[in-house]
Amino acid sequence: MKISKHARRDARQLFRSCLVNGLLDENRVRQAVSLIVEKKPRGYVEILARLHRLVQLDLEQHTARVESAVPLSADFQTQVAAQLKRLYGNALKLTFEQNASLLGGLRIQVGSDLYDGSVKTRLEKLEQSF
Repeated sequence: MKISKHARRDARQLFRSCLVNGLLDENRVRQAVSLIVEKKPRGYVEILARLHRLVQLDLEQHTARVESAVPLSADFQTQVAAQLKRLYGNALKLTFEQNASLLGGLRIQVGSDLYDGSVKTRLEKLEQSF
């Protein structure tokens, strides 16, 4: 579905109005959506679709997924969390998962940023170089 420039602009303005101190406020998003649905301005479906995408991107940027081959100690988890929060801000939500297929190392994904220091990836790169 192609979104008009007008709908994009309105969705961006609506998204900005939902930010409080640079962070997305869920209550404001709910209020904005209910207001749009109630008033039904021209192109409101496009506006809501674009707003949904902007909210989704913002949530992804504030969520970090840390994968390791073995369970990480609490101290190491705290160190990783502190480094990531220093880079991406204190609003970052972290999840630590175990993924035995990594063989070793860490794989960290924050939004579209991927830091892959796993043994599995290194072996795959080595294999491709031959």
